[in-house]
Amino acid sequence: MNPAFAALRVIGWPWAGEPDDPAWRDAMAAHPQARPARVVEQHRSGYIVAEGPGEGFTVESLPEWQRPAGYRKGTTSAEQRAAVGDWVLLEGERIVALLPRRSAIKRGAAGEHYKQQVIAANIDTVLVVCGLDGDFNPRRIERYLLLVLGGGAQPVVVLTKADKDDSDVQAAVDALVGVAGQDVPVFAVNAKDRDSVAVLDPWLQAGMTAVLVGSSGAGKSTLTNTLLGAEKMKTADVRESDARGRHTTTHRALIPLPSGACLIDTPGMRELKPTGEEDLAEGGFADIEALAEQCKFRDCKHEREPGCAVRAAIEAGTLDPQRFANYLKLRDEVAGAADRLATRLAQKADAKVQGKALHKRLDDKYGRH
Repeated sequence: MNPAFAALRVIGWPWAGEPDDPAWRDAMAAHPQARPARVVEQHRSGYIVAEGPGEGFTVESLPEWQRPAGYRKGTTSAEQRAAVGDWVLLEGERIVALLPRRSAIKRGAAGEHYKQQVIAANIDTVLVVCGLDGDFNPRRIERYLLLVLGGGAQPVVVLTKADKDDSDVQAAVDALVGVAGQDVPVFAVNAKDRDSVAVLDPWLQAGMTAVLVGSSGAGKSTLTNTLLGAEKMKTADVRESDARGRHTTTHRALIPLPSGACLIDTPGMRELKPTGEEDLAEGGFADIEALAEQCKFRDCKHEREPGCAVRAAIEAGTLDPQRFANYLKLRDEVAGAADRLATRLAQKADAKVQGKALHKRLDDKYGRH
Protein backbone atom coordinates (compact mmCIF):
# COMPACT_ATOMS: atom_id res chain seq x y z
CA MET A 1 0.00 0.00 0.00
CA ASN A 2 1.13 3.55 -0.75
CA PRO A 3 2.59 4.88 2.56
CA ALA A 4 0.42 8.01 2.33
CA PHE A 5 -2.75 5.94 2.08
CA ALA A 6 -1.54 3.60 4.84
CA ALA A 7 -1.33 6.60 7.19
CA LEU A 8 -4.78 7.81 6.10
CA ARG A 9 -6.20 4.32 6.62
CA VAL A 10 -5.40 4.59 10.33
CA ILE A 11 -7.71 7.60 10.60
CA GLY A 12 -10.56 6.02 8.65
CA TRP A 13 -9.67 6.32 4.94
CA PRO A 14 -12.34 3.99 3.49
CA TRP A 15 -10.17 2.34 0.84
CA ALA A 16 -6.94 0.35 0.81
CA GLY A 17 -5.47 2.82 -1.71
CA GLU A 18 -6.94 5.12 -4.36
CA PRO A 19 -10.68 5.76 -3.89
CA ASP A 20 -13.17 3.54 -5.74
CA ASP A 21 -15.85 6.25 -5.72
CA PRO A 22 -15.97 8.07 -9.11
CA ALA A 23 -17.05 11.31 -7.41
CA TRP A 24 -13.97 11.20 -5.16
CA ARG A 25 -11.70 10.41 -8.12
CA ASP A 26 -13.14 13.33 -10.09
CA ALA A 27 -12.68 15.72 -7.16
CA MET A 28 -9.06 14.62 -6.69
CA ALA A 29 -8.39 14.86 -10.43
CA ALA A 30 -9.66 18.45 -10.38
CA HIS A 31 -6.92 19.30 -7.84
CA PRO A 32 -3.94 17.19 -8.95
CA GLN A 33 -1.52 19.01 -6.63
CA ALA A 34 -3.71 18.53 -3.56
CA ARG A 35 -3.52 15.81 -0.93
CA PRO A 36 -6.34 14.36 1.21
CA ALA A 37 -6.69 14.95 4.95
CA ARG A 38 -9.41 14.41 7.53
CA VAL A 39 -11.06 17.02 9.72
CA VAL A 40 -10.36 15.91 13.32
CA GLU A 41 -11.50 19.02 15.20
CA GLN A 42 -13.97 21.78 14.44
CA HIS A 43 -13.84 25.09 16.29
CA ARG A 44 -15.55 28.43 15.82
CA SER A 45 -12.28 29.82 14.49
CA GLY A 46 -11.54 27.02 12.00
CA TYR A 47 -10.45 23.44 11.52
CA ILE A 48 -7.72 21.06 12.60
CA VAL A 49 -6.96 18.25 10.14
CA ALA A 50 -4.73 15.18 10.15
CA GLU A 51 -2.95 13.14 7.50
CA GLY A 52 -2.27 10.22 9.83
CA PRO A 53 -2.46 9.12 13.46
CA GLY A 54 -0.18 11.89 14.76
CA GLU A 55 -1.04 15.41 15.88
CA GLY A 56 -3.31 17.46 13.65
CA PHE A 57 -2.60 20.96 12.37
CA THR A 58 -4.63 24.08 11.71
CA VAL A 59 -5.63 24.85 8.14
CA GLU A 60 -7.22 27.77 6.33
CA SER A 61 -10.74 27.03 5.13
CA LEU A 62 -12.34 27.99 1.85
CA PRO A 63 -13.22 31.72 1.63
CA GLU A 64 -16.94 31.00 1.23
CA TRP A 65 -16.89 29.08 4.54
CA GLN A 66 -15.49 32.11 6.37
CA ARG A 67 -18.12 34.66 5.35
CA PRO A 68 -20.92 35.40 7.81
CA ALA A 69 -24.34 33.92 7.15
CA GLY A 70 -25.78 37.32 6.25
CA TYR A 71 -23.23 37.82 3.48
CA ARG A 72 -25.22 36.74 0.44
CA LYS A 73 -22.73 36.50 -2.40
CA GLY A 74 -20.46 33.47 -2.52
CA THR A 75 -21.46 31.93 0.82
CA THR A 76 -21.93 28.27 1.67
CA SER A 77 -24.66 27.08 4.04
CA ALA A 78 -23.52 25.56 7.34
CA GLU A 79 -24.34 21.97 6.38
CA GLN A 80 -22.24 22.29 3.21
CA ARG A 81 -19.13 23.30 5.13
CA ALA A 82 -16.71 20.75 6.54
CA ALA A 83 -17.53 18.97 9.79
CA VAL A 84 -15.56 16.55 11.96
CA GLY A 85 -15.08 13.34 9.99
CA ASP A 86 -15.12 15.05 6.59
CA TRP A 87 -12.34 14.44 4.09
CA VAL A 88 -10.86 17.52 2.43
CA LEU A 89 -8.18 18.25 -0.14
CA LEU A 90 -5.25 20.47 0.88
CA GLU A 91 -2.77 22.56 -1.04
CA GLY A 92 -0.13 23.56 1.49
CA GLU A 93 -2.16 24.31 4.62
CA ARG A 94 -5.26 25.51 2.82
CA ILE A 95 -8.45 23.57 2.09
CA VAL A 96 -9.29 23.68 -1.61
CA ALA A 97 -12.16 21.16 -1.77
CA LEU A 98 -14.51 19.05 0.32
CA LEU A 99 -14.73 15.40 -0.79
CA PRO A 100 -18.28 13.97 -1.09
CA ARG A 101 -19.78 12.63 2.13
CA ARG A 102 -20.55 8.94 2.38
CA SER A 103 -22.78 9.40 5.42
CA ALA A 104 -23.67 12.09 7.96
CA ILE A 105 -25.69 12.70 11.09
CA LYS A 106 -27.47 16.07 11.16
CA ARG A 107 -29.91 17.97 13.32
CA GLY A 108 -31.93 21.14 12.99
CA ALA A 109 -29.90 23.99 14.48
CA ALA A 110 -31.28 25.99 17.40
CA GLY A 111 -32.99 29.26 16.59
CA GLU A 112 -36.03 30.57 14.74
CA HIS A 113 -34.59 30.39 11.22
CA TYR A 114 -34.22 27.05 9.46
CA LYS A 115 -30.65 25.75 9.51
CA GLN A 116 -29.00 22.36 9.57
CA GLN A 117 -26.01 21.34 11.65
CA VAL A 118 -23.79 18.40 10.72
CA ILE A 119 -22.80 16.54 13.89
CA ALA A 120 -20.31 14.22 12.15
CA ALA A 121 -19.59 13.00 8.63
CA ASN A 122 -18.33 9.81 6.96
CA ILE A 123 -19.28 7.58 9.87
CA ASP A 124 -20.08 3.87 9.95
CA THR A 125 -21.66 3.62 13.40
CA VAL A 126 -23.45 5.98 15.78
CA LEU A 127 -23.15 4.93 19.42
CA VAL A 128 -26.19 6.41 21.17
CA VAL A 129 -25.03 6.60 24.80
CA CYS A 130 -27.50 6.84 27.68
CA GLY A 131 -26.87 6.30 31.39
CA LEU A 132 -28.87 3.82 33.47
CA ASP A 133 -29.64 6.53 36.01
CA GLY A 134 -31.71 9.68 35.82
CA ASP A 135 -30.35 10.16 32.31
CA PHE A 136 -32.29 7.15 30.98
CA ASN A 137 -35.00 8.34 28.62
CA PRO A 138 -36.41 5.98 25.94
CA ARG A 139 -38.13 8.87 24.18
CA ARG A 140 -34.86 10.77 23.75
CA ILE A 141 -33.20 7.62 22.41
CA GLU A 142 -36.00 7.32 19.83
CA ARG A 143 -35.37 10.94 18.83
CA TYR A 144 -31.67 10.22 18.32
CA LEU A 145 -32.49 7.17 16.21
CA LEU A 146 -34.82 9.18 13.99
CA LEU A 147 -31.94 11.55 13.19
CA VAL A 148 -29.41 8.74 12.76
CA LEU A 149 -31.20 6.12 10.69
CA GLY A 150 -31.68 8.31 7.64
CA GLY A 151 -28.02 9.33 7.52
CA GLY A 152 -26.49 6.08 6.28
CA ALA A 153 -24.88 4.88 9.54
CA GLN A 154 -25.69 1.95 11.84
CA PRO A 155 -27.01 3.02 15.27
CA VAL A 156 -26.09 1.06 18.41
CA VAL A 157 -27.67 1.95 21.75
CA VAL A 158 -25.16 1.81 24.63
CA LEU A 159 -26.62 1.90 28.15
CA THR A 160 -23.82 2.89 30.53
CA LYS A 161 -23.56 2.65 34.33
CA ALA A 162 -24.80 -0.95 34.36
CA ASP A 163 -22.48 -1.43 37.35
CA LYS A 164 -24.46 0.96 39.56
CA ASP A 165 -26.40 -0.65 42.40
CA ASP A 166 -29.61 1.18 41.51
CA SER A 167 -29.52 0.39 37.77
CA ASP A 168 -32.36 -1.83 36.61
CA VAL A 169 -30.82 -3.19 33.42
CA GLN A 170 -33.62 -5.54 32.44
CA ALA A 171 -36.33 -2.91 32.95
CA ALA A 172 -34.36 -0.50 30.74
CA VAL A 173 -33.87 -3.08 28.00
CA ASP A 174 -37.58 -3.99 28.18
CA ALA A 175 -38.47 -0.30 27.81
CA LEU A 176 -36.48 -0.26 24.54
CA VAL A 177 -38.15 -3.34 23.04
CA GLY A 178 -39.58 -1.16 20.26
CA VAL A 179 -36.08 0.11 19.46
CA ALA A 180 -34.53 -3.36 19.43
CA GLY A 181 -37.34 -4.51 17.16
CA GLN A 182 -36.08 -2.11 14.48
CA ASP A 183 -32.77 -3.99 14.11
CA VAL A 184 -30.96 -1.62 16.47
CA PRO A 185 -28.57 -3.43 18.86
CA VAL A 186 -28.93 -2.51 22.55
CA PHE A 187 -26.13 -3.17 25.07
CA ALA A 188 -25.86 -2.44 28.79
CA VAL A 189 -22.22 -1.91 29.82
CA ASN A 190 -19.93 -0.70 32.56
CA ALA A 191 -18.14 2.05 30.64
CA LYS A 192 -15.10 1.78 32.95
CA ASP A 193 -14.55 -1.93 32.23
CA ARG A 194 -12.76 -2.87 28.99
CA ASP A 195 -14.14 -6.41 29.09
CA SER A 196 -17.69 -5.05 29.41
CA VAL A 197 -17.37 -2.65 26.46
CA ALA A 198 -15.83 -5.41 24.30
CA VAL A 199 -19.38 -6.04 22.99
CA LEU A 200 -18.83 -2.91 20.85
CA ASP A 201 -15.72 -4.30 19.13
CA PRO A 202 -17.55 -5.48 15.96
CA TRP A 203 -18.37 -1.82 15.24
CA LEU A 204 -14.86 -0.58 16.04
CA GLN A 205 -12.71 -2.52 13.59
CA ALA A 206 -9.79 -1.08 11.62
CA GLY A 207 -10.89 1.49 9.06
CA MET A 208 -14.27 2.09 10.75
CA THR A 209 -15.45 5.40 12.19
CA ALA A 210 -17.95 5.68 15.04
CA VAL A 211 -19.45 8.76 16.66
CA LEU A 212 -20.62 9.03 20.27
CA VAL A 213 -23.82 11.00 20.88
CA GLY A 214 -25.78 11.48 24.08
CA SER A 215 -26.50 13.98 26.81
CA SER A 216 -23.88 15.41 29.17
CA GLY A 217 -23.08 12.94 31.94
CA ALA A 218 -24.14 9.89 29.93
CA GLY A 219 -20.63 8.45 30.06
CA LYS A 220 -19.29 9.24 26.58
CA SER A 221 -15.90 10.48 27.79
CA THR A 222 -15.54 7.57 30.23
CA LEU A 223 -16.33 5.13 27.42
CA THR A 224 -13.79 6.87 25.17
CA ASN A 225 -11.05 6.58 27.81
CA THR A 226 -11.76 2.88 28.28
CA LEU A 227 -11.61 2.21 24.54
CA LEU A 228 -8.38 4.21 24.32
CA GLY A 229 -6.85 2.48 27.32
CA ALA A 230 -5.79 5.91 28.61
CA GLU A 231 -7.32 8.82 30.52
CA LYS A 232 -7.33 11.27 27.63
CA MET A 233 -10.83 12.73 27.94
CA LYS A 234 -11.96 14.76 30.95
CA THR A 235 -14.80 13.25 32.98
CA ALA A 236 -17.00 14.70 35.71
CA ASP A 237 -19.54 13.36 38.19
CA VAL A 238 -23.22 14.01 37.55
CA ARG A 239 -25.37 15.97 40.00
CA GLU A 240 -27.04 13.66 42.51
CA SER A 241 -30.24 15.74 42.49
CA ASP A 242 -31.19 15.08 38.88
CA ALA A 243 -28.37 12.90 37.43
CA ARG A 244 -27.51 15.63 34.90
CA GLY A 245 -23.91 16.06 33.88
CA ARG A 246 -21.66 18.97 33.05
CA HIS A 247 -20.05 19.43 29.65
CA THR A 248 -16.63 17.77 29.74
CA THR A 249 -16.32 17.61 25.94
CA THR A 250 -16.37 21.16 24.57
CA HIS A 251 -15.91 20.48 20.85
CA ARG A 252 -16.16 17.61 18.41
CA ALA A 253 -12.93 15.67 17.97
CA LEU A 254 -11.85 12.55 16.06
CA ILE A 255 -9.67 10.15 18.04
CA PRO A 256 -7.80 7.10 16.59
CA LEU A 257 -8.31 3.95 18.70
CA PRO A 258 -5.79 1.14 19.26
CA SER A 259 -8.09 -1.16 17.25
CA GLY A 260 -7.49 0.92 14.12
CA ALA A 261 -10.96 2.45 14.28
CA CYS A 262 -11.70 6.14 14.84
CA LEU A 263 -14.03 7.58 17.43
CA ILE A 264 -15.69 11.00 17.26
CA ASP A 265 -16.68 12.38 20.67
CA THR A 266 -19.29 15.14 20.75
CA PRO A 267 -20.48 17.60 23.40
CA GLY A 268 -23.79 16.71 25.06
CA MET A 269 -26.75 17.95 23.01
CA ARG A 270 -29.84 19.28 24.75
CA GLU A 271 -31.74 20.07 21.55
CA LEU A 272 -32.38 17.38 18.94
CA LYS A 273 -34.51 19.02 16.28
CA PRO A 274 -35.36 17.12 13.08
CA THR A 275 -34.14 18.59 9.77
CA GLY A 276 -37.31 17.71 7.85
CA GLU A 277 -35.46 15.13 5.74
CA GLU A 278 -36.19 12.24 8.13
CA ASP A 279 -38.43 9.27 7.26
CA LEU A 280 -40.40 7.92 10.23
CA ALA A 281 -40.62 4.45 8.68
CA GLU A 282 -36.84 4.35 8.30
CA GLY A 283 -36.23 6.21 11.55
CA GLY A 284 -37.25 3.54 14.05
CA PHE A 285 -41.03 3.68 13.70
CA ALA A 286 -41.59 1.20 10.87
CA ASP A 287 -43.87 -0.90 13.09
CA ILE A 288 -46.21 2.02 13.84
CA GLU A 289 -46.24 3.10 10.20
CA ALA A 290 -47.15 -0.48 9.21
CA LEU A 291 -49.97 -0.55 11.78
CA ALA A 292 -51.33 2.75 10.47
CA GLU A 293 -51.61 1.25 7.00
CA GLN A 294 -53.91 -1.45 8.40
CA CYS A 295 -56.44 1.06 9.77
CA LYS A 296 -59.91 0.93 8.23
CA PHE A 297 -59.81 4.59 7.18
CA ARG A 298 -56.90 6.08 5.29
CA ASP A 299 -57.19 9.39 7.17
CA CYS A 300 -57.47 7.68 10.57
CA LYS A 301 -56.39 9.96 13.43
CA HIS A 302 -55.82 6.95 15.70
CA GLU A 303 -58.19 8.33 18.31
CA ARG A 304 -61.73 6.86 18.39
CA GLU A 305 -62.20 5.79 14.78
CA PRO A 306 -63.59 2.28 14.23
CA GLY A 307 -61.15 -0.25 12.82
CA CYS A 308 -58.03 1.59 14.07
CA ALA A 309 -55.18 -0.91 14.09
CA VAL A 310 -52.97 1.42 16.15
CA ARG A 311 -55.49 1.78 19.00
CA ALA A 312 -56.08 -1.98 18.89
CA ALA A 313 -52.34 -2.60 19.34
CA ILE A 314 -52.20 -0.18 22.29
CA GLU A 315 -55.20 -1.85 23.94
CA ALA A 316 -53.68 -5.28 23.34
CA GLY A 317 -50.47 -4.18 25.04
CA THR A 318 -48.28 -4.73 21.96
CA LEU A 319 -47.62 -1.00 21.40
CA ASP A 320 -46.38 1.27 24.18
CA PRO A 321 -48.74 4.29 24.36
CA GLN A 322 -45.84 6.57 25.35
CA ARG A 323 -43.88 5.44 22.31
CA PHE A 324 -46.90 6.14 20.11
CA ALA A 325 -47.29 9.60 21.67
CA ASN A 326 -43.62 10.28 20.91
CA TYR A 327 -44.18 9.10 17.34
CA LEU A 328 -47.01 11.64 16.91
CA LYS A 329 -44.85 14.41 18.37
CA LEU A 330 -41.90 13.61 16.11
CA ARG A 331 -44.18 13.24 13.08
CA ASP A 332 -45.44 16.80 13.62
CA GLU A 333 -41.91 18.13 14.16
CA VAL A 334 -40.64 16.46 10.98
CA ALA A 335 -43.58 17.84 8.99
CA GLY A 336 -42.98 21.34 10.36
CA ALA A 337 -39.25 21.17 9.59
CA ALA A 338 -39.99 19.84 6.09
CA ASP A 339 -42.22 22.87 5.44
CA ARG A 340 -39.48 25.25 6.61
CA LEU A 341 -36.93 23.41 4.45
CA ALA A 342 -39.19 23.66 1.39
CA THR A 343 -39.66 27.38 2.04
CA ARG A 344 -35.91 27.92 2.33
CA LEU A 345 -35.20 26.02 -0.89
CA ALA A 346 -37.91 27.98 -2.71
CA GLN A 347 -36.44 31.27 -1.46
CA LYS A 348 -32.96 30.26 -2.60
CA ALA A 349 -34.27 29.24 -6.03
CA ASP A 350 -36.18 32.52 -6.34
CA ALA A 351 -33.09 34.53 -5.30
CA LYS A 352 -31.03 32.67 -7.91
CA VAL A 353 -33.56 33.47 -10.65
CA GLN A 354 -33.70 37.13 -9.61
CA GLY A 355 -29.90 37.28 -9.53
CA LYS A 356 -29.66 35.94 -13.09
CA ALA A 357 -32.31 38.42 -14.26
CA LEU A 358 -30.41 41.31 -12.65
CA HIS A 359 -27.14 40.27 -14.28
CA LYS A 360 -28.89 40.04 -17.66
CA ARG A 361 -30.34 43.56 -17.29
CA LEU A 362 -26.91 44.94 -16.36
CA ASP A 363 -25.29 43.12 -19.29
CA ASP A 364 -27.92 44.46 -21.68
CA LYS A 365 -27.59 47.99 -20.31
CA TYR A 366 -23.81 48.19 -20.27
CA GLY A 367 -23.07 45.79 -23.12
CA ARG A 368 -21.21 43.31 -20.91
CA HIS A 369 -20.70 39.77 -22.19
